[in-house]
Amino acid sequence: MSRHSPDLNLALRLPVSASPLRHRIAEAIVEQVRLGRLGPGDALPSTRTLAADLAVSRSSVVDAYDELVAAGYVVARPGSGTRIAEGADSAATAGAASHVPTTAAVTASAHPPRRPPPTWDLTPGHPDASLVSTTDWRRAWRAAAAAPVQFTPPGPGGHAELRLALAGHLRRTRGIVADPDDLVIVPGVASALRAITVAAGLAGRDVAFEEPGYVDARRALQMSGARTRSVEVDGDGLDPRSLLETDAAVYCTPAHQYPLGARLPAPRRARLVEWGAATGRLLIEDDYDGEFRYDVSALPALRSLDGGRECVTYIGTASKVLTPSLRLAWMLPPRALRDPVSEALALSGETACAVTGLAFARFIESGALTRHLARASRTYSARRTALVTALRRHGTGVRLDGVEAGLHLVLRLPDGCDDDAIAAALSRRGITVPPLSAYLADRGTSRGLVCGYARLPETQADTVAAVIADVVRRHLCRPDS
Repeated sequence: MSRHSPDLNLALRLPVSASPLRHRIAEAIVEQVRLGRLGPGDALPSTRTLAADLAVSRSSVVDAYDELVAAGYVVARPGSGTRIAEGADSAATAGAASHVPTTAAVTASAHPPRRPPPTWDLTPGHPDASLVSTTDWRRAWRAAAAAPVQFTPPGPGGHAELRLALAGHLRRTRGIVADPDDLVIVPGVASALRAITVAAGLAGRDVAFEEPGYVDARRALQMSGARTRSVEVDGDGLDPRSLLETDAAVYCTPAHQYPLGARLPAPRRARLVEWGAATGRLLIEDDYDGEFRYDVSALPALRSLDGGRECVTYIGTASKVLTPSLRLAWMLPPRALRDPVSEALALSGETACAVTGLAFARFIESGALTRHLARASRTYSARRTALVTALRRHGTGVRLDGVEAGLHLVLRLPDGCDDDAIAAALSRRGITVPPLSAYLADRGTSRGLVCGYARLPETQADTVAAVIADVVRRHLCRPDS
């Protein structure tokens, strides 16, 4: 007597799609199970018979059966043929597929249509990565790839080449004399803030924080347990006279206050460092875009002032210099906090990629970073001038702040204006720009638009300014504005 069940004629109908033939055959069999025409224990036709019925190659049927076996829909045993597995009916009813849908199918069925990208993206904090020399970039990465493979993550004490290169860069560009051993490489500013919060014991204590200020930095401090106390800034940035005895630390952006753009004057810088050194309080200096300034001389970093080495934690980043995709930042804590910072990072496991760090070191050592900064500064200066000129040409009487440095400016609006509504109206007209109120912890009365110009071509500045001016004018003319 035959050991095999007689071959069945399933009369399968293969779905019409761009999927490979094996997937379509498997889908058709699963559909038969879902409809109840096949059940657990039922035998499938031989691969030869089904191939003939479908007028396809036998190999495609074999591949489909293998797929169903791997998915648990069928069981193939020598001498017993291929049979529907126990539980296959429940899986089919639940909609479990025998394979991962193709990219095209996922795009078409699983994801809703995406909104088209903005015509002009003025989101601040994003440099123009297209300005980076591809020749220098590739050369740096080839050099990093040629280095021996590291078997362990670099950790807080790693990145020796990058720390040495950065020490020279900081001396040349920011006037900071630093021992490479005192520099700590981290995968971002937030990582640096988390580490310094732990190292300095800031959890549960007040940290004076600029208002308006950098939202991500405020969030990083708060999530680490610190209490951020909002200190309103004026046209010159943070005023040291607004600090309290209860403040354990101060977070500030003296090179280009974020987002208003003020440059902290030298007298305030000196008083701030004197306060930190005299009281033993910590100053956290976020120098996020200190390399870019226009028509003004450079002011010394807080860290470079007398007493700064004892009370200032300096933080810099590659995000504004080259691209945020590098995920590289560096911090220079006071010598007394160097080991506690390293311990905090070791416990958290946060570390920057060794290959990325080595590539950036080669980029600095070769002089490519110096050339890039010179080229980028010229370009950003021209784009800033084009946007400022265009906004003033189409102006509605609003003030422009923060035009002397950095990669963004602030278009100030009268108090009481709804800058959220203006930003939403601009979005509908193809311009992405955040409202100033988004940077306020207490959603105070300050209103404006924070316009990043690093990625705005000079030829587009007049068009963008005309749209901004039109939208602002329409909102200012409303009786309820």
